[in-house]
Amino acid sequence: MTTTNTARELAEAYFSAWEAGEFDTLRELLAEDVDFVGALGTASGVTEALAGLKGLGQVLEKIDVKVRVVEGDEVITWFDLCTSIAPPAPTANWMHVENGKVTRIRVTFDPRGLLAGFEKRG
Repeated sequence: MTTTNTARELAEAYFSAWEAGEFDTLRELLAEDVDFVGALGTASGVTEALAGLKGLGQVLEKIDVKVRVVEGDEVITWFDLCTSIAPPAPTANWMHVENGKVTRIRVTFDPRGLLAGFEKRG
């Protein structure tokens, strides 16, 4: 079982790497079979998950973390997703960690602002 510190550290590293556009670091944090479900889509496996993170990363300006709660191998991070194309989106991200890797991610937020912003970009 992963310790709380390890799960917290993985979540912190995940968000730091994503915000900085360090996708090689992100790849190291994700399990090969990571499963992602979010408001803008789903991804099966590390390649698909990274493609989604890179896509949103093109407009990502800041991840303003409000609180992170850890219980065993589960981490929930509440943050404002700040992008160049929409007002900040309050977001909840739940991660499950196994064997030192993120294996499952679930994200929820109201996607209407981002969808409108992407539509305007063309």
